[in-house]
Amino acid sequence: MNPDRTDVYTRVTAAIIAELEKGVRPWLKPWNAEHAAGRITRPLRFNGQPYKGVNVLMLWMSAELQGFAAPIWMTFNQAKDIGGFVKKGSKGSLVVYADRIRKSDTGDDGEEAERDIFFMKGYTVFNVDQIEGLPDHYYAAAAPQLDPVQRIEAADLFFANTHADIRHGGNAAYYACEADYVQMPPFVAFHDAQSYCSTLAHELTHWTKHPKRLDREFGRKKFGDEGYAREELVAEIGAAFLCCDLGIAAEPREDHASYLDHWLKVLEEDKRAIFQAAAHAQKAADYLHSLQPQPLAP
Repeated sequence: MNPDRTDVYTRVTAAIIAELEKGVRPWLKPWNAEHAAGRITRPLRFNGQPYKGVNVLMLWMSAELQGFAAPIWMTFNQAKDIGGFVKKGSKGSLVVYADRIRKSDTGDDGEEAERDIFFMKGYTVFNVDQIEGLPDHYYAAAAPQLDPVQRIEAADLFFANTHADIRHGGNAAYYACEADYVQMPPFVAFHDAQSYCSTLAHELTHWTKHPKRLDREFGRKKFGDEGYAREELVAEIGAAFLCCDLGIAAEPREDHASYLDHWLKVLEEDKRAIFQAAAHAQKAADYLHSLQPQPLAP
């Protein structure tokens, strides 16, 4: 078990590190709108269920690297069961899931106690662009989408439904935890509406960390330390997930370029950090969706 567990953590973390070392944030991959399912933007299982957490990042990277247009993925056997076959020479992509085993330990008093040991396991999936013979809907072209104005209006409504205290003014975007409000520059300070929405999605992800919400704490002591870097990583990934769900492009924050070195240091020192950050980001996105009267389909 141990070698496999280490291999999964190492493989995923190494892939993320490789992107960051190139100056690329793998959670800012645009979706491909050529496919009928492209509006969903998250990678999808063969049955239409969206992937979550770190698997989103892994499959975004794989799709970008290999130039896939479709967001749908399936195992070799899943493809076979519905009449498809993987093209010869196709390279599969890694996805992971949590598993556990029960272990019995004998205490100093001679009593036996059972405990769960959690670990990550991986398996291989293929994009439908690598598979032939599937039913036609797996290859369907894109249907008409909401226009940009409609998408931004939907995003504005999503943010308003959180009932967060969002204030405007000044030239900095931040979340003030003690006073519990989000500060945003005026809308006209952004070069377009998507940049405004992307920035607000980032700050609202921070907003979820408050003790009365998700109570997320990484032991931050000062600006730029490890705890700060971990929280910023959560907010970056959480904003990317939200932007995808809202059908808008996540924009890179120029003022966050300096965080790349901090993130690399965290990931190099802790192979589980990206798994934890993606899991926290997913929880934050799910929490913000839960505040909607009719949650958007992820």
